[in-house]
Parts: sequence; C-alpha cells; structure tokens
Amino acid sequence: MDTDLPGTMLADRSVIRVAGEDVRGFLQGLVTADTALLTPDAPAWAALLSPQGKVLFDFILWADGTDVLIDVEAAQAEALTKRLSLYRLRRAITLVPDDLAVHWAVKGDRGVPDPRLAELGRRWLGPQAEPAIGWHAHRLSLGVTEGVGELGAGETLWLECNARELNGVSFTKGCYVGQENTARMHHRAKVNRRLVVAPFTEPSGRTRVTYPELGLMVEHRRIEALGDALTPPWLAAALTETPND
Repeated sequence: MDTDLPGTMLADRSVIRVAGEDVRGFLQGLVTADTALLTPDAPAWAALLSPQGKVLFDFILWADGTDVLIDVEAAQAEALTKRLSLYRLRRAITLVPDDLAVHWAVKGDRGVPDPRLAELGRRWLGPQAEPAIGWHAHRLSLGVTEGVGELGAGETLWLECNARELNGVSFTKGCYVGQENTARMHHRAKVNRRLVVAPFTEPSGRTRVTYPELGLMVEHRRIEALGDALTPPWLAAALTETPND
C-alpha cells in the first residue's frame, strides 16, 4: 500500500447488499428515493420513514446490476436490515452484509459526486483501505447532517432534515412509507423547523449532538430562530423561497 496516499475509507459506514426478486420494486414502496433512477454513476440519498414521515434511518443507495447496495451508518446496519426484513413477507429477497467499504475524497477522479451536494466530494464503494481523515468536519462545514445521532430515530420529519434541498426525496414516484405527510408538508410549504449546524455553545433542549473538538453542534431549530446557524448557499436559497416555488 502506498502510504503517501491519503486514506479514503469511511470506517463508520457499512454496506448491505439487497438481492433477489425485483429488488428495486421492493425498495420502491419503502424508501423516499426513486429506485428506478438508480445507475452505477447515480446513487441516491434516501431514508426509511415512520408512517408519520419521521426519519428512522438515512442511507445512500447504489445500483449493482440487479442488486442494490445500501451505504449506511455501521452502527445502524443491523437494525436497518431487521426493519427492512419485516417488509419482505414471502418475497425472495435477501439482505446481507457486504465486504465492500465506503470511500470518500474531497476531490479527484475516483467515484461520483455525493448525491446530496457536489461540494461534499467524491464517493465510491471498494475494498477496505486506510481510514479517511476530515470527512465529518468537511460535511458539517457545509451544513449537511446525517445519521441517527444527528437526525434522531423517529424524532424528526424528513423534510426538516433538509431532504428536499439535498435530493433525498422524490415527489413523483408514488407511495412509500411516510409519503402522505411528507408530500403534504411539501405542497403546503409547512417546513417550520430545520436541522442545522451551528457554532458550539452550551447545549439546550434543541441540541441533537455536539462536536466540541470541531467547535460545532447540530440543533433542531424553528426557521424564525435559526440565529447563528450555518446557512450555506443551498440552505439560504431554500429559506428565501416562497411557497410552492
């Protein structure tokens, strides 16, 4: 191994392989992204929601032939597998851990742009390698939240996680778990709160997680009280939109 090359592996991510009969059809009725649009060069950020439209798990979906690979928080991989397995019924679908690792680089030619925001960098799946350095600081500096620690488990409405702005939801694909409330919020422009990244201060009831070493924290704030929250261009544009833009 060339030790002069920076590490690229996101060691806190795992990959689940979904294989079997009509995998995309199986996932299409469950997750927020349109699985029909997946290609090897076009992964999608998505979530599995509660019936009320609150996020349980977020992940990135990758096409691999007739299979779909789920790039998910390692600590949540087993729980997500169990949850999805409940929906299989009698379908010939398997969900198993895969040996592939998730990789990231802030720039370069490998992989594809992160489906949420190109500024996040390049992402790809491949063999195990040296761990990456700097991913969390880079992601948070761009105001992008992810994972159960930041999004919560059944606590936050998906659109409050900035899913519309970061390409995490399809409004044209048809039904999925939590679709009714998510679509209603979108069409009525009723996103009253946002998950935001802010400078680290004394935690409060709206604080989700703190990163003192980075001088940052994630909070769930009302849009009229964003205060000192980071407002990168993608979020600032959303906050100035008029209803139904």
